[in-house]
Order: sequence, then structure tokens, then C-alpha cells
Amino acid sequence: MLVMHYQRFSMLLCGMCSVYVILYMLLPLFQGVNYVYDCLLTSSTLLVSCLIFDSISLSFSAVVMYISMCVFFFSRYYMLTDPFYNRFMWLLVTFVASMNVLILSGSLLTMLVGWDGLGVSSFALIMYYQSKESLTASFMTLLVNRLGDIIIMSSMGVFIIMGSSLLTTYTMSTVYIMMLLFSFAALTKSAQYPFCAWLPAAMAAPTPVSALVHSSTLVTAGVYILIRACYMNSIPLDASNLLLFCGAITSFIGGCCALFENDIKKLIALSTLSQLGVMMFSLGLGLYNFALLHLFTHAMFKALLFLAAGCVLLMSFGVQDLRLLGGVSKSNPLLLVFLNVSAFCLMGLPFLSAFYSKHVILSAMWCQSMNIVAVFLMLASTLLSSIYMLRFLKALNWGPNHSYAVATPYYLGFYTPLCFLFLGSCLSGWFFINIDMSYVMSTFSYSVYDKFLYMIALSGVFIGLMTTKTQGNELCSSMFYMVPVWRNINFISHKFVKTLKNLDSGWLEPNTYSSSISQISSYMFNIVSTWPPRNFNFIPWSVLMTVFFLLLTCLY
Repeated sequence: MLVMHYQRFSMLLCGMCSVYVILYMLLPLFQGVNYVYDCLLTSSTLLVSCLIFDSISLSFSAVVMYISMCVFFFSRYYMLTDPFYNRFMWLLVTFVASMNVLILSGSLLTMLVGWDGLGVSSFALIMYYQSKESLTASFMTLLVNRLGDIIIMSSMGVFIIMGSSLLTTYTMSTVYIMMLLFSFAALTKSAQYPFCAWLPAAMAAPTPVSALVHSSTLVTAGVYILIRACYMNSIPLDASNLLLFCGAITSFIGGCCALFENDIKKLIALSTLSQLGVMMFSLGLGLYNFALLHLFTHAMFKALLFLAAGCVLLMSFGVQDLRLLGGVSKSNPLLLVFLNVSAFCLMGLPFLSAFYSKHVILSAMWCQSMNIVAVFLMLASTLLSSIYMLRFLKALNWGPNHSYAVATPYYLGFYTPLCFLFLGSCLSGWFFINIDMSYVMSTFSYSVYDKFLYMIALSGVFIGLMTTKTQGNELCSSMFYMVPVWRNINFISHKFVKTLKNLDSGWLEPNTYSSSISQISSYMFNIVSTWPPRNFNFIPWSVLMTVFFLLLTCLY
């Protein structure tokens, strides 16, 4: 009967979550287990497949299974009328399985299986509706993530030099290059600046996919790989400066863009971008355990926020514009509670889950020797997060109703997964700091500047309450001109790549090489002389901003 049950996937994920929790509780008895299987021995290099069961992998796997169980339960009702429902569910299962393989991976082979599985399955899920918007978003997502795949594949040369493909054993001469490679790969997978344009575009996928992608799977893969690497080896100073800079910039850009966004799903996606910047910032500070704790707490309340947004979309028959969703939650008090609690968690209000992680990260910022620019950017992003979330709540809870096509509330069983995530959003921070002593700093952390952090958060609340209407902004709507650059990257590089094919069609003879250079030069001259000045007027600003950010990096 269980095999044919309509919630069989949810029951399976619930069972797996229970197994992971039991193993996590029994972990002090056997201090972790590694399963290693020798796949291939070529010359002096041993290619192995390894799975690691320790506190990091088991706890994160339990969180992923818990959230996946709720998302699958919700998808049963959200996607019920879809003609390809079974295909969607199996794609979602593949997506979750790939993330689980990546979490438990202990060697390059198993990590590549999970890493590439996430890329392929996310590509299929984002283009699920097969509209022009979803096809463009899936192509952009695949393109950016392939950059990370190339960097991960380039690390294979280092493993060949070491003679082993295990991720736990690095020689002193290879630690520096490996940590740098993992840092650059994590920037692409976790949508850090300047690779963050694909994250809001991925909202073309169904809402259950967005809840998984933005809470505990795709965008957190890069952060998790870095956390795993940092627990085994100390991160180099250059990589720390890179993560501090990119994390602060990403968090600030996400807050600025969310302030002018009216699409409900894209606004939540930009808030994810801001929180991912906080995680990367924490890794740059050397607070690996609190980056992991914030990963857990963020996964809970972000999944709740997306599923609550999915309920709003069902009630409004697919309307995503905040300006047309005024007061949509007035007729549904339970949904209003879910929206408010998830938004308060994102703002880091006291005694909710994110307070035990985000607040500690910002408090530890005062004790570090770092660039003052990154400090101001993080403080500004904290202020912006309060402003745009209050604007979000004002529109849904207290705004004027401009549309009368609102469905009646659903029956109580529909909100069962949201109730589970509600408990996780409220109690996950308190739960983890009580069962793991590595998070005990959350209980005793205090700084004289903590009052300043509270003032910033409260100032954001008051500004958000007083803000009545925000005008559009071209700079923020295009994510500081990164969206048009990545969307047109294929057009920009098409002729250039087509010309370089001459190098691949022969033995790189001098005549071929000289003709390629001449064609490239003539093509670039034609571009400068024939392109209309308004088509790509964002290019000079993009170059100017890139130079400015590089100058900021030099200050570290």
C-alpha cells in the first residue's frame, strides 16, 4: 500500500530524515564512518569513491531531507493538475538525490557525480514550463554553473599530482591551490558576485523547485563544499579576502535590488542572495561552524517563505506582482502567521532561528581585522533586509486590495508542511546550539557594538513602515547591469568563438593563426564602428564598476 500511496515520496524522505537524525545522535559512539571503494588504479593515481558520515554531513542531510519532505508534500497539491506531474516528481527526486550525494561525498569522483547531477537536474526543472523566459533562465543557469564545473574539473590535475582523489588528504604544497579552486567554484554555484544574475532568473521554475533550490540544495552546494574544505584545512588569506569581499558585495547588491523589486518570487530570491552573501562573509571571517548554522536556519525559514508565497500564488490565480496582491492574506490568518514569522526570521529578530546565527556573525565582525568597506556593506545590507521585508509584509498584509479574484483558503491539511517548517523556523537555531557545543558562542557572544546592530535593524523596520511607494530603478532592476551582460553573453561571444574554430580545425599552422587574428581584429573594429550606441550602453558602466571593485579588492 505504501508503494502506491500518493505521498510515498514524502514518507520515504521522512524515513531517511529519521535515519540521519538517529545516526547523528549516535555519532559520539563511533566518531564518524568513512566508506571508501577503490574504483580504478592508473599508474600512480588511485581513483576512489568515498562517502563520509560525520556530524557535518549527517546534520545537513537531515535538514535537506526534512525540507524535501515538506516540499514534496506541498507539491502533491500545488502541481496536482499538471499533465506531467509524474515527470516533475521524478526530476525532483533526482535533484534531491544529487544533493545528498554531494553532501556525503569524500572524493572527487562522488563530488563530481553530485555536482554535475545538480546542474543537469536543475536545468531540466527550471525549463519545465518550456516558455521563453524559462528557457532563457535555464540556459543562463547552466552557463554560469558550467564555469564552476570547469574549475572543479581543473582540480583533477592537482589530485593526479597527489596520487589520490580523496578530499580529506592534501599535501602542504597543494592546499593553497585547492582552496583557491574550491573558492572560485563556490562563487559560481552559490551565486556570488559577479555570477549572481542567474539566481532571480531561476524563478521561472515552479514554486516547489524554487523552495528547494533557494533553501537547501543548489545555491547552498558551493557554501557547503567550502565549509567541508575549511573544516579539514585552513583557508589561505587570499581566499579569505576574496570571500569577504564577494560576500559583502553580494549581500549589498541583493538588498538594493530587492528594495525595488515588485515580483514576489524574485524578491524572495534576492533575499536569498543577501543571505548567501552573509554565509560567504562568515567563511571569510573563519567562522565555519556559524556559516553552517546559518545555512541550516536559513534553509528552514526560506523554504517556509517560498511555500507561503506558493499559497499566495494559488489564492491569487498566479498573480506575482506585489502591487496587485494587497491584503491577500487578510482572509487567511494562518498564512499571515507563516509570512510574518518567516520574514521576521530573515530580518534576524531576537529568539527566532536566524538570530542565533546571523547576529553572531555580525557580532564577530567587530573582533576581526578586516576592510572597513566590507563592514559598511554588511551593515547596509542588514538595514536593507529590514526595509524590503517590511515592504513585503505591508503589501501582502495591510495593502489595499486591487484585485478581487482571490480564492478561498484551502483546508487545514494543505498547510501541514508549512506547520512543520514553521516549527523549524522558530526552533532550529535553539535546537542546534543545545545539541552541538561548537555553537555555544551563540549563547555567550556579546559586544559593545551589539546595540548598534539592534539600532540598525530597528531603523530598517521604521523606514520600511514609513515607505509608501518605491520607484523603479534601472541600475537595481538589472542587478547593477549584470543581467544584460549574462543574457547577451552568447551573442557577444558568438562571432569570437566561431572565428577561433579555425584553431581547432588544423594543427595550428601560422597561416591559420594569422588569419584568425586578422578576422578577430576586423570583427572587433566592425563592432565598434557599427553597433548602435543604445543597444549595449550598459557596457561602459559595467567596466567602470568592475574596475572600482577591483580597486576595493586591492585594499585588502
